[in-house]
Amino acid sequence: MDSYGELKDRFAFCGNFIHATKEVPLVILEKFGLGVVDGKIAFFEKMDTLEARLEEFLIPKENVTNLKEGQFILPGFVDTHIHASQYPNAGKGLDLQLLDWLDKYTFPTEALYTDLTFASNAYNTVVKRLINNGTTTACYFATIHTDATLLLCDIIHKTGQRALVGKVNMNRNFSDFYREDTEESVKETERYIESVLERKYQLITPVMTPRSSVCCDSKLLKQLGGLAKKYKMTIQTHVSENKKGNALVHTLFPESKNYTDTYYAAGLLTNRTVLAHGIYLSSEELSLIKAMGTSLSHCPNSNISHSMLDAIRSAIHVSKILGIQNGDTYREIGHREAFMMATLGGSEALGLEDKIGNFVVGKEFDALLIDVEAVGSPLDVFKEDTLEDVVEKFMYRGDDRNIVAVFVAGRLVCDKRRPGSAVE
Repeated sequence: MDSYGELKDRFAFCGNFIHATKEVPLVILEKFGLGVVDGKIAFFEKMDTLEARLEEFLIPKENVTNLKEGQFILPGFVDTHIHASQYPNAGKGLDLQLLDWLDKYTFPTEALYTDLTFASNAYNTVVKRLINNGTTTACYFATIHTDATLLLCDIIHKTGQRALVGKVNMNRNFSDFYREDTEESVKETERYIESVLERKYQLITPVMTPRSSVCCDSKLLKQLGGLAKKYKMTIQTHVSENKKGNALVHTLFPESKNYTDTYYAAGLLTNRTVLAHGIYLSSEELSLIKAMGTSLSHCPNSNISHSMLDAIRSAIHVSKILGIQNGDTYREIGHREAFMMATLGGSEALGLEDKIGNFVVGKEFDALLIDVEAVGSPLDVFKEDTLEDVVEKFMYRGDDRNIVAVFVAGRLVCDKRRPGSAVE
């Protein structure tokens, strides 16, 4: 009986599970039982102990769902870098180089978020699209507009997604119509942080979001570093995404050794910092990032996709190209490693590994129910295929049609098996 949708506090699944551990990037567990109590994993073990565990945790048998042939459960995807405000431009203007793309598409679009009606439409669309595609946790860039960013938080809260959300800071370069002065930027950032904390969202936290060293001068960066320390915040920004951008940073910060050093000098390079892209980092920068415990967010399909499955494939494809270029000395990313990066690795980057990322007792149940035989499935499974074969096929060929249910903290936030119940 599929009862978990109505009975949210205590339920269990029996069947096949896929997750990652620190030691093994892809673990396949067959004939396991997993129990959820008040949104957290109460037990996760072989099914031969199921009766005792159901009794121990007071889970009625009618609240147990036995997965069908072709179904399995995996952890929800974690997107460590996404610009919610840029979603209207996803897939547009990709013939342009980054700085030109920002000028022509990004900043004019982001300036529109002063209109809360526009913001509501765009943000509702992107959040629901991500949930439908299995992103249970996202680290969002919004815009410089405090009220629109708070609106994004409200939308995420209503849809049930887990998120870190940042009001963007930028006080120079690119455009006269889309920037802040330093005092305004700092003041509005603190207003945003305090407002989010006052609302006491269970699954949403503010994240410090200086756009980049191209867009923020040293004075602003240092003041944001002070705020991040005051509120003990996660920090997100960009680094070394484009060669022209790198050259511009060297010009703007002649006192700094490199791009990464501009953040280190401002107190923004910490073990709670996520740097997006990092394509052209020097060995010196990589050593500093490692020493500080800072995370790098790999974005191989940036500005294109709303799907972590697509990001997994893009990471593999890019890695294979690098493998061809670099020969046997290069270690390629395979589907196992990419899966780990999109789940447990993402949770570690965002400092959430104690809460989510895999199926460990005590963690919150953020999960996806996958059905390779769902209506319209792009997958074809043959009797000779092992479960590991099917999982690999899903990662290479599956899409949102195979993600038939999405859970965040034990709550069913999307169920596509029932008419009208998918996130629309």
